[in-house]
Amino acid sequence: MNRRNTPYSIQEATQESPTLAKLIDLSRESNAMLQSILPLIPLPLRTVIKAGPTGTTAEGTTWCLIVEGNAAVAKLRQLLPKFQAHLLSKGKQVAEIRLKVKANDF
Repeated sequence: MNRRNTPYSIQEATQESPTLAKLIDLSRESNAMLQSILPLIPLPLRTVIKAGPTGTTAEGTTWCLIVEGNAAVAKLRQLLPKFQAHLLSKGKQVAEIRLKVKANDF
């Protein structure tokens, strides 16, 4: 095994690892989708949402939003059809948006 003892940048690491490059692309796509729907989210809720992972199923792309608090999840659940329609209008074939409650850090 050939190990490298000098530090290198994330860009260099992604060039050496296709898996890492794919993860970074998925993260960028997820963040771009969140930025796209941000105007549709009420101002008080914008600070409690983070872009989560994306995935692919037989039905299409799935996307997860990580949300702080059950009350925010309840409100966002009402907005999911609007989010999906908006993403579809932007060319993103998102079949499902899942909401996950962020665990409290104790």
